[in-house]
Amino acid sequence: MEALFSVDGFIALLTLAFLEIVLGIDNIIFISILTNRLPQEKQAKIRNLGLALSLIFRILLLFGISWLIHFQDPLFSILGIDLSGKDLILASGGLFLLWKSTMEIHKKVSAEEESHHIKAKTAAAAIIAQIVMIDIVFSFDSILTAVGLTEHLSIMITAVIIAIIIMMLFSGQVSRFINSHPTLQVLALSFLILIAVMLIVEGFHQHVPKGYIYFAVFFSLIVEMINMRIRKKQLQKKQNKTE
Repeated sequence: MEALFSVDGFIALLTLAFLEIVLGIDNIIFISILTNRLPQEKQAKIRNLGLALSLIFRILLLFGISWLIHFQDPLFSILGIDLSGKDLILASGGLFLLWKSTMEIHKKVSAEEESHHIKAKTAAAAIIAQIVMIDIVFSFDSILTAVGLTEHLSIMITAVIIAIIIMMLFSGQVSRFINSHPTLQVLALSFLILIAVMLIVEGFHQHVPKGYIYFAVFFSLIVEMINMRIRKKQLQKKQNKTE
């Protein structure tokens, strides 16, 4: 614990907590889009449950770092590529995320709407199961980043807890903002498709710098924010003319 109270430890804690929040953005987006189909009064509860499960998985993986390292040992080879358990989880998680994001975009393009009140318990259970599946994948990515930054378990656990608490505090605002703007929903789903493709290719040992993807997403977000502002002004002008 003394590592937390040193200058180097504090800097590592802040850096790791910041990176955990950035890496958790895709998790928040995925959870927000999934919970949008639930009744309004249940969305916050399921979002927080999903993030809590993410925290549990990450802490368990941190305590099992030695097991996690062995999980990267090759199991078999395909076309000269040695695949480990970690590679299989990343690739399968990427395929699931790719399928799920594509289906969500299809529903929005075809204007399909699911009832929020039909079989609410079944829908909530299915959403929690999907959140758990993708949490496992994102937790691997998060923990490997943590291990690469510091060797102190106390710093890693504290950073993860701080990041998840901050995400819980702001997930509601992020979810409402995304779900209230259809174009942002499509942009968020497109971001998840990029993440899915990145997970798949990384499962086959083809590294893709995450900075490129996050830059493209933030650039697209800025452009969309400008478009939203322009559309709002145009709508106000039309309203003023009709008056």
